Amino acid sequence: MENGFETNSAELLGTVRSELTESHKSYGETFYHFILGIERKSGYVDEIQIIVSERLIWKADVVPGTRVRLLGQVRTYNEMGEGKNKLNVTVFAREFSLCGEDEEDENKVFLSGFLCKRPVQRMSPLGREICDLMLAVNRMYNKSDYIPCIAWGRNAGYAGRLAVGSALTVTGRIQSREYRKKDEEGNVTVKVAYEVSVLKIEE
Repeated sequence: MENGFETNSAELLGTVRSELTESHKSYGETFYHFILGIERKSGYVDEIQIIVSERLIWKADVVPGTRVRLLGQVRTYNEMGEGKNKLNVTVFAREFSLCGEDEEDENKVFLSGFLCKRPVQRMSPLGREICDLMLAVNRMYNKSDYIPCIAWGRNAGYAGRLAVGSALTVTGRIQSREYRKKDEEGNVTVKVAYEVSVLKIEE
């Protein structure tokens, strides 16, 4: 297992919710993008962006409705949109397989990195304490992923006291969250944020 998996791993099982589209090519290898739906116990479905190599799926018929399991890493990159830089959060698949209808959805993420921004504490509309974190996780070839995380309740209180540069391990799940943004003219747009919801955090 390569070193990256020791600091950044995502184990997901869910249902394909979009057609495969070509994402990019690297050294002659084609990579594809699709949306994976993972149901929470509450019934809400997180829609996670997946990048997968043609090598892993060439024998598989990956279409909407297909049940798949993958092991990979949370990756981030900046993308220009509407004249602004947007942080895009995906899961890059390293292992990929089809699975049966009877297997339960899974969403497990483990990260080990450094707090690279001051934590931001706030209250949810329902009055629950929240803390936003940005975790820098190193990977091979001197690259890093800057992964947004969100802590709740007691974890939020703990995270809010952490200093920039703190070495942290985080266990949780990757989630999608819709929010509404109002522009200067008062128009409201529905956007989607992707982040790691923290179940456990340790220095």
